Amino acid sequence: MAISAYRDNLIQTVLDNSYGNTWEEAINEWEITDWVEDRSRKGSCICGKEELKYLYEIHNVVTDKYLYPIGSSCITKFEREDLCEETSVAEGMFKLLHAVEQNAYLELSPDLFSRKLLRALYERGAFVPNKFNNYDGANDYEFMLKMFNKRDKSGITPFQEKKIKAILLNSIKPYLQRKLENKIVR
Repeated sequence: MAISAYRDNLIQTVLDNSYGNTWEEAINEWEITDWVEDRSRKGSCICGKEELKYLYEIHNVVTDKYLYPIGSSCITKFEREDLCEETSVAEGMFKLLHAVEQNAYLELSPDLFSRKLLRALYERGAFVPNKFNNYDGANDYEFMLKMFNKRDKSGITPFQEKKIKAILLNSIKPYLQRKLENKIVR
């Protein structure tokens, strides 16, 4: 199928399920409501593309209609920063969870982290209040952000390394396991 046929299928399906009569009107009616990782890559997008790894469900807040599955590349065609950021965060969470579960060497590098991902983890409750952060998860978030922002990661002290690992293993890993346990299709 030609690339333009995929785009045309997407546009027509979205318009058929929207109140707006133009693409520019329709794209503002949609929000992401759910997402899964399909490890078998058996999923096909509403546009017709096959073998997708990340599948999203979108909801039209005006017509109350849902579309599933839709791939992240089609979501980018909506040209909405909030939707693109949500796909980036979702995919980052899966990638981070898999690295943690595989006992990969974890460092606060752009391969696994971003400021957006750290912020989303904080906003969604991944940084658990405990005695080590004075019962304020914001302290751990700010620490992780500060460490991520360091240009010279070799300046991270052994104590800071231990704290990073503790936050990853005691706060972020359990959060990701809980939130993503039913979102991985094998």
